[in-house]
Amino acid sequence: MSLLAARRVGVLLHPTSLPGLGARGTFGADARRFVDWLTEGGFTVWQTLPLGVADAYGSPYTQRSAHAGDARFLDPAELAAAPQLPAGIDANGDRAARYASFTALAAAEQRRAFTEFVQARRRWLEPYALFELASERFGQLPWWEWPAPWRDADPATLRECRAASREQLRALVFEQYLFDLQWSALKRYANERGVHFFGDLPFYVDRNSADVWSQRELFALDASGNPWAVAGVPPDYFNAEGQLWGNPLYDWDAMERSGFRWWLERIGTQLERFDLLRIDHFRALESYWAIPGDATSARLGEWRRAPGDALFAALRAQLGEVPLVAEDLGIITDEVRALRDRFELPGMVVLQFAFDGSPDNPYLPSKHRRNAVAYTGTHDNDTTLGWYRSLDARARDVVHSTLGVGPTPKVPDFLIDAAYASNAALAIVPMQDLLARDSGARMNTPGTVVGNWRWRFDWLDVPESLAAVSRERAALFDRRAAAAT
Repeated sequence: MSLLAARRVGVLLHPTSLPGLGARGTFGADARRFVDWLTEGGFTVWQTLPLGVADAYGSPYTQRSAHAGDARFLDPAELAAAPQLPAGIDANGDRAARYASFTALAAAEQRRAFTEFVQARRRWLEPYALFELASERFGQLPWWEWPAPWRDADPATLRECRAASREQLRALVFEQYLFDLQWSALKRYANERGVHFFGDLPFYVDRNSADVWSQRELFALDASGNPWAVAGVPPDYFNAEGQLWGNPLYDWDAMERSGFRWWLERIGTQLERFDLLRIDHFRALESYWAIPGDATSARLGEWRRAPGDALFAALRAQLGEVPLVAEDLGIITDEVRALRDRFELPGMVVLQFAFDGSPDNPYLPSKHRRNAVAYTGTHDNDTTLGWYRSLDARARDVVHSTLGVGPTPKVPDFLIDAAYASNAALAIVPMQDLLARDSGARMNTPGTVVGNWRWRFDWLDVPESLAAVSRERAALFDRRAAAAT
């Protein structure tokens, strides 16, 4: 049964924003407490940002692997109590210490489970471990600045590394095993209580990633690893220069010749972790903005067609009906909408975008489709309180008249109510909006790299009445999905 067959409501909160003693949230006790709070509040979906290895600025959309999970989510107390791990494992130690204690203490069944994990995921685990080991060896330089044998993944060089650094490589792989154990335990805990995980798939991968280094033939790179075309978006009303992201483009011809194996494996990994998965920048599966690799402005790009139909056909042939959501925000063409609808993918509507005064605005509540996910705002938006405070009097009047609210609505409740009331099957509210936080709680400001991805809440910030209020709101707007489906 499709997750969106019933009207549901969920919360957008990246696990880094959970409370806890460390520098960021983890998959530990506070994550389970949050699941319990969601259940109490009538929420049946927890949406996260990507869980992969983030960059130096903390962006979960700039990842070092399309598959690997960020080990900073691991909670030592949970590891110490995990039944798949031996008693006495050095849960508080570094990567090497954890693996060494597992090797010394693990029972035969525990060793066998680890071996089975490695065998099932060898195609991405080994290149990832080699990539991370080389990155450490060469002072975290990007791979295109490594010595040529390493830069070019010379087979003889890699064989020597496997033989000489077996324990270091196994420790890196074991870290991914721990990530899988802890995330899977949290997912089971949530699913058993009727809470489903909604994940996010970044469209492009970072140039300095295990995937681009180990499978250069699938990307738009020259013989030295330099991109001959990079990603971005064209100029628009908000940015006269467009946006130059710099990620290497896919070589779609090579992807298609391989039967889209890389994409199928990537999506397969994420569907093991999530019950529903959003494809970021979905429009690039119909056509994408290609910018010359040496360009300094996105203005110099051009549109090129992408084989989205062939990719989705391959997905269906291998995985059946996959639970995907299309991120179809921004300037979307009829061709992009047609691709989305041919494969019956839910799209997205963001209420903060609805109030420009145009009767044709697709984000207006009256325009919402059943097969969609409605948001007050996303991780790239200001909080609803911050957004509302930034509006001038005329813009506020448009909001009030459109939603039929008084001149002094209770912010952000009036927009949360609009999301719940939406015809969309799923309504998602960021935790910041539920807590009525201002712009200081904004998660990300697009086009900037400093000061993002840092917001966390504290349990003391959560009013005791909020869960009951949320449950009543879910009942009022018929979003009381069954506790377990």
